[in-house]
Amino acid sequence: MKFKLFLFAVPALALYGGFFLLPAVQGLRYATTDWDGYSATFTEVGAANLTEVVSADDLFRNALTNNLKFMLAVVVGQTALALLLAALLAVRTRASTFLRALFFLPTVLSSVSVAFIWKFVYDPNFGLANAVLDAIGLGSLKSAYLGDENTAILWVAVAQIWFHAGQMMIIYIAGINQIPQELYDAAQTDGAGRRQQFRHVTWPMVAPATTLVIAYTTLQSFKAFDLILGLAGNPPQSGLDVLATRIYTTFANSQLGYAAAESIVFMVAIALVTFLQNRAARMAHG
Repeated sequence: MKFKLFLFAVPALALYGGFFLLPAVQGLRYATTDWDGYSATFTEVGAANLTEVVSADDLFRNALTNNLKFMLAVVVGQTALALLLAALLAVRTRASTFLRALFFLPTVLSSVSVAFIWKFVYDPNFGLANAVLDAIGLGSLKSAYLGDENTAILWVAVAQIWFHAGQMMIIYIAGINQIPQELYDAAQTDGAGRRQQFRHVTWPMVAPATTLVIAYTTLQSFKAFDLILGLAGNPPQSGLDVLATRIYTTFANSQLGYAAAESIVFMVAIALVTFLQNRAARMAHG
């Protein structure tokens, strides 16, 4: 009987093995070669690719730095905004239901659509952002946005936060609605105001939701490939080059072996950052 039950998992295991495990093993294999992706022959280079990626590749180091800036801005901004929206809209009313749908709406759009929307917003000549600043008398604050190498990645982070904050808001609303009302009643009896209730009741009780939001947001920030290409073009300028676009560019330049080595470092970086963030989230909640 147990063997028959195991058979139900065979299709899923076959798909997982064929589309994940096998390519992962092949990627490890290709990382030790100089294969260009289409030639019949290649040379074994051992750990030379990985060594160069880690210690001598300035382009990869720049992409990693941009990605970490992007991740930090998105994780902090998106988590804070999603929690704020959830705290304001957790009580179900007609107005809150409408606003939930409104804030969730960007999530159903494609990344390419979002990229074109924000490309129009950020256009330094006729974009919406600079037009609004002119209209309210703050023309001195006008910016080149994506044209500024130092801050371009942060403006992309704003677009990413707008894109997915509504999705994370739903997770927080679900977490808040599971908090027993008795805890708030007890806090009110003890004289706690709304801020104190949020600090001592809501924030600790949404710890599982926060851990999920941070982990998911981190993965999103490392996968913002199509959003960045849509905003910056291919290949993106130095200030917008992240790990995903760097690996894609390397692959497009017929350096599959080296791209595989970059992918391994990419996955290790994601695993390390996610682990550290989960530890930090647990410490913050107590």
